[in-house]
Amino acid sequence: MRIETTVDAETRRAVKAGLVAYNDSRSPALRGYRERGETESIPLDVYAYDDDDALVGGIVAATWGGWLAIDLLWVREDQRGSGLGADLLRRIEERAGAERDCIGVRLDTWGFQAKPFYEKQGYEVFGVLEDHPRGETEYLLAKRLDRPESRLS
Repeated sequence: MRIETTVDAETRRAVKAGLVAYNDSRSPALRGYRERGETESIPLDVYAYDDDDALVGGIVAATWGGWLAIDLLWVREDQRGSGLGADLLRRIEERAGAERDCIGVRLDTWGFQAKPFYEKQGYEVFGVLEDHPRGETEYLLAKRLDRPESRLS
């Protein structure tokens, strides 16, 4: 056994190939995505600008496997509480559902960020990671787009 601190691209590719082969042998859904060439996520972002064309908010996200994964959501301080964040979420959810046939959205947030905001928009906590990073709590949230009641289970 060796513990490496430098990146060996060839070995990383071999590990990924081994995992992909295993996953494909066990999951018809994953194998189907791979056979259709759908192996990478596809970016889907939405941005908001003020009258001076200055960025006031945005969502950086991507779709894969029928889900939208939100990586970043930011609203400029003077726009918080204006409904802009909710509007950004609504718009990206609509596009993900209508244009990419997504059944759900997933994201993460820290305790000091926007957990209550997401819950107000119908997101539910499905995971909690304490001390990530140390002293903070990370929340994993999701929302179903394919069911009116938006329940995860």
